[in-house]
Amino acid sequence: MFRHIRSDIQAVFENDPAARSRFEVVFTYSGLHAIWAHRIAHMLYKRRFFTLARIISQASRFMTGIEIHPGATIGDRLFIDHGMGVVIGETCEIGDDVVIYQGVTLGGTGKEKGKRHPTIGNNVVIGSGAKVLGSFKVGDNSNIGANSVVVREVPPNSTVVGIPGKIVKTNGERVSGDRHRLDHTQLPDPVLEMFRSMYKEIHELKAELARQKKNSIGDGGEAES
Repeated sequence: MFRHIRSDIQAVFENDPAARSRFEVVFTYSGLHAIWAHRIAHMLYKRRFFTLARIISQASRFMTGIEIHPGATIGDRLFIDHGMGVVIGETCEIGDDVVIYQGVTLGGTGKEKGKRHPTIGNNVVIGSGAKVLGSFKVGDNSNIGANSVVVREVPPNSTVVGIPGKIVKTNGERVSGDRHRLDHTQLPDPVLEMFRSMYKEIHELKAELARQKKNSIGDGGEAES
């Protein structure tokens, strides 16, 4: 438990440039509080103190705005930035060195039993508002773009954006231990690319119509002469 506490604090300093002191981090970071409450609740859950574990998780939800089911398995150095609205389901598994932003849901897709929540690999970044839904794996070193909806497996070293989530980069150069790893605002936007393509086609159609109109006017002038 104390090893986890030290690594959780260190994760804040590694991922948040606004962190100034251990005192500030320990007493003001709601994501850290939610993770620590979960570690206690998970320990009780594994010992089959289910109701007590849920009481702790619900109290943590009330205090932090972050809901982590006590059955979820969380690795080392998880960093939840801001955190309001984060939901992590019962059978979810999260690896080491994962970064989760506000509004993220790691959930299921229905009322099925058994493993129904995603497994998140190591060194994964999940942008704000993203939804990862279902029992599948998000591979190591992957990035999930803000507001993406991911419903199928993601290979390692991939970037996923859009609704539904599409893989726009895989097996690319990995950026680790760098501030650019957290810059999930710079991920490609397939919707924007679609609008650019539509604008280009419309522009070409207008040019073609203008040529046709010019030709028709020219033909009419020759016929009169």
